[in-house]
Amino acid sequence: MSDRKSWAGEVLAEASAIGWQAPQALGTYAFLISLLSVFYVSNTSLLLSHYDLGWHLAAGELIRSEARVPFQDPWSFTLGTKQWFNLSWLWDVIASMIFASAGYGGLVALVVACGALIVGYLASACLGSGASALAACIATFAACMLYPAYEAAPNSYLAASPNVATMLFSVVFYRECLRPTKLLVLPLLMVLWVNLHGGFVLGFFILAVFGGGAVLRRDWNGFKAIVLAGIGCLAATFVNPLGWQIYQGVTATLGHFVQRNIGEWLPYAHNVEIPGSIPGMAYILAFIALELRYGRSTKMRLESRVLSWVFLGLGLYQFRYIAFFFIFSAIPVALHLDRLLPRWLPQLQVQRALLTAAIVGACVLPLTLFRVQPALGLPEMLSERDAEYLQTHLAHARVLNHWNVGGYLIFLTHGSVPLFVDGRAATAYPDDLLRDYFKLVRWDIDERDWDEVLEKYHIDAVLWLKAHEELRQFLVGKRGWKEDHTGLYESVYTRPGVAR
Repeated sequence: MSDRKSWAGEVLAEASAIGWQAPQALGTYAFLISLLSVFYVSNTSLLLSHYDLGWHLAAGELIRSEARVPFQDPWSFTLGTKQWFNLSWLWDVIASMIFASAGYGGLVALVVACGALIVGYLASACLGSGASALAACIATFAACMLYPAYEAAPNSYLAASPNVATMLFSVVFYRECLRPTKLLVLPLLMVLWVNLHGGFVLGFFILAVFGGGAVLRRDWNGFKAIVLAGIGCLAATFVNPLGWQIYQGVTATLGHFVQRNIGEWLPYAHNVEIPGSIPGMAYILAFIALELRYGRSTKMRLESRVLSWVFLGLGLYQFRYIAFFFIFSAIPVALHLDRLLPRWLPQLQVQRALLTAAIVGACVLPLTLFRVQPALGLPEMLSERDAEYLQTHLAHARVLNHWNVGGYLIFLTHGSVPLFVDGRAATAYPDDLLRDYFKLVRWDIDERDWDEVLEKYHIDAVLWLKAHEELRQFLVGKRGWKEDHTGLYESVYTRPGVAR
């Protein structure tokens, strides 16, 4: 037997042995799920702060009422002939049903439950790869604290948005690929994933990396299983209301020029917040240091290392991918930590200590829920009072709104005040419209661009950031518009002669 085959067999044997020891890691699972659930609940205001949550809830309600997925956007006056590729229609339906029955608390419970599943699967992946319970606990805890990226809200990856589905299924695919006996369950999961979020294509990348690993190990049975799973997943992606056009919807976002104007698609450096980003940067540096120090001598699956480094590079290039780096790097970090942790630690006592901490966390959780209850609700970027004014005075007017409040405008007015644009971007709006809009999103006012857009789209009113003093001076001072309404964050400017 070659050294490579011997090494692979040794790693798999250790992984199998650890897998059977899962009951002995009860404290690890309980500690992680309990304490991290407290952490997620304590960030309730951030869980509900995603700019697109409003239109997702409205879309789910619309789909349920019409019993179909709309072909075109029913809320804007700028869609033209553009087809609406709603890549998250099933998540929208589920979220709207939960919201209708349990309100914002139900949405928070959904997010925390998904977070708990991610914690459990990731801890299982670390233990199944041969890490000790304590090392798996430390690595999983760090990864699950960092990947939501709450310091860079609203670019968060464990929040009330379809992103949470991609985070969950990525971890599930990752875990199941580490134990190839369950690969054939992946096509069934893909049927759900493809209808929940456009990030389903990531599943094929994970399969491709594990397929490449199987080829390098000359594990032809494993490679065959991955290929069959991949074919099944590909077939499963066509089980959706859009059919083959689901890929047209995905490509409408990937590589689109609009990404240059959205924070999550910009480089990691653009989203750094001090001091909030310091733990994440420290983790990245620690991962690199551990890989350089122990990379050659620590036994682990090549796929975990490849996924970690690939998504570290992608995450530095575009912020949205750094969350996947934290998740995929948990296994290498856990295995490296085992080289540093003292071997004499009594595992039974460690598990008892973790279980005790878990009980404390479980007791703290309801108190945390009680404390954050006042935060249950959408951010007041566009309040109900603002929406009431728009509906009363500008119903069916042509309102040029700021991108960030577009989803809330849909949720609060349900189309009675048609909007100009929102976060659905290229999946719902023509490219020309998006180019026109992004010419305006600057603090300094280009009067020619504003005049051109206002005239081209026959704008009756502008709903914009109250703090944008340059726009106020331009519209009110130079063009004779009137600032008719001022909310907490937004102002409404109306064109001269518009009936109110």
